[in-house]
Amino acid sequence: MQHRFNMNGDEVEVTLSKTDEGWVWEGVTVNRHDRGRLHVTMADGRTALVHAAKVGDVWWVHLDGHTVALERMEPGASSQQHGGGLVAPMPGKVLETLVQPGETVQAGQALMVLEAMKMEHRIVAAHDGTVTAVHHQAGEQVSQGAVLLELEESN
Repeated sequence: MQHRFNMNGDEVEVTLSKTDEGWVWEGVTVNRHDRGRLHVTMADGRTALVHAAKVGDVWWVHLDGHTVALERMEPGASSQQHGGGLVAPMPGKVLETLVQPGETVQAGQALMVLEAMKMEHRIVAAHDGTVTAVHHQAGEQVSQGAVLLELEESN
């Protein structure tokens, strides 16, 4: 499954698969170890223990003297019951609305910025399309599952 991450300020897209023990990321196997450590097997067979800590929505990963901050860029959840609307993944406050009805957007484009648990969360388009409605503006509080925007998929 394709996932987008903010990695030290750069957006990266990776294929990430869940396994019984952990994850497989672009040929790298990551398994839980102990005390916040992960056992990593590189595609070339090298192994390493990685220290990881989650603070809010950001994973801080320490490997061989390097620190990487990883934050998953979550697309707004699609809701079939709301006709393709994007819903709030958690309760929060709308900080910024980045699109207007009638605007054409591309998959991965930021549509809205929410603040929840003192962290910013970007709501991004899951597919190319046209914004048909914006239900919330900057400053408004939203509950989890609230329909934020309506997006009609391009053919």
